[in-house]
Parts: sequence; structure tokens; C-alpha cells
Amino acid sequence: ATDRGHSAWITSPIARGWVHRLRSEGQAVIVGGNTVRRDNPQLTSHGTREHNPLRVVLSRSLDLPRKAQLWDQHEAKTLVITTKEAARPMRLHLEKLGVEVLALEQLTPIAVMSTLQQRDCLQVLWECGGTLAAPAITQGCVQKVHSFIAPKLIGGHQAPSPVGTLGLTDMTQALSIANLQCQAIGPDWLFTGYLNDGDDSAQNNT
Repeated sequence: ATDRGHSAWITSPIARGWVHRLRSEGQAVIVGGNTVRRDNPQLTSHGTREHNPLRVVLSRSLDLPRKAQLWDQHEAKTLVITTKEAARPMRLHLEKLGVEVLALEQLTPIAVMSTLQQRDCLQVLWECGGTLAAPAITQGCVQKVHSFIAPKLIGGHQAPSPVGTLGLTDMTQALSIANLQCQAIGPDWLFTGYLNDGDDSAQNNT
């Protein structure tokens, strides 16, 4: 994104269509509250296929907009996962709109994955920003990575990155991507690979 956090749109419509199809292949797609506030996403397959995943929003305090596309439950269902200390008025507002709200003792990626597994959500797409992506990776919740590179230069010291701080200090600690593949998607390039042991039979939490 830019220094101001603006990121619409980096990739082309063709690449975004590819992501819409990817969503339709899974049972759930996860974002954080910051993505809801900044982007107001739909997180659906946008009609590319009939199936839409369960849309999951993680927010500790429920500091969320009262109006958002995710609160419309007609096309796809939304689950907001929060903590027991979250703002009760916002929780009641969401529930009145038909949005399911679930409070966990600890709002961590691994706890969220355990909750989704109990709902038979075994293929989960983490379509979140770098702040949430980092703990999802470090807690072992991500096995497969899809990364688009667009032919554009932005730069900026304060520009958000795709992955936040992983706690690594040396390049020798960098996480490797195995079984790397790349393909052109319109003017963009898509890189796909596996974290950990690169086992394609592992649970596909992307």
C-alpha cells in the first residue's frame, strides 16, 4: 500500500477475479477489523461461482463500522469473533442485523482455527493485512501462500507490508517457500508455494 495505507487497486481485474474463484473453493475467509474499516470488502465469489465462504472478522474490541457490506447476510453469512471484553452495544447491533458474534477467551489465530475446524471449515483463506498475517503464520495456521506481484512501484517508509513483524532478525531465519510455482495472471504475476514441509496433503489454510 501507499504511505497513507491506500491499496485499491494494486492488481488487475483479472487477478481479482482469480481471488474471487479462490474464495469459492474454501469454507471460510478471514480478515481483521482494520480491513473492514479501510476497505469495506464483500469477501464473496462475486458471482464467479455459486458457493460463497463463511466470512470471518476478527476484532478484539468490536471497533467496527456500524454499516459495512459484510453485515449484509443475504448473499453470504458473516461470523465476527471477538473477546468477552468487547463493546456490548456493537455486539447487539451486529446480532440485530443477523451477524453471528462469538466471544473467545483468547482471540488468537490458532484459537480461531480450532473454532472453525469444529464447524467443518477445513480450507480457510487468510485474506488479511500484514498485522494479522504475521501471527497466523507464526502460529502455524498458514500452509499455502498465494502472492501477487503487480508491475507497479509504490515505495514509502510507512507503507504497510503484506506480512507484519515475524520476530526474525537475520536472513538465515527467513521462512522458505517450497514447491514454488509462478504464472502470469493478466499483467500481474502469481507466486504459489508451501510453508513448513511443503506437504500438499496438509490442511489448506491459505
